[in-house]
Amino acid sequence: MIEVLDTDVCTDCNLCVSVCPTNVFQAVKDGPPVIARQDSCQTCFMCEVYCPVDALYVDPDPAHVYSLTVDTVKQDGLFGSYRRAIGWAKETRHLRKTDDHFRLPQ
Repeated sequence: MIEVLDTDVCTDCNLCVSVCPTNVFQAVKDGPPVIARQDSCQTCFMCEVYCPVDALYVDPDPAHVYSLTVDTVKQDGLFGSYRRAIGWAKETRHLRKTDDHFRLPQ
């Protein structure tokens, strides 16, 4: 279940809004998106995987909301933990070559 969005780190790119299959996030005109429909989260981790600055944390337990805080998640080193676990960290970006697959023809 989506637990935390660190608004101090978020760059307002709204990728989380775009990739969420269940419309959990609400885009805000001048600021970071908000977790508007937490109960709709399916724990797919798409938002956490695509967040370019590791500003999101999805807890792997979909049945509970733990009401974690930004400070708790930072202290435990959980921001970006799913992306690191699957090998999709900033340090491995050169290995993925995903950008090449999504370029539009010129």
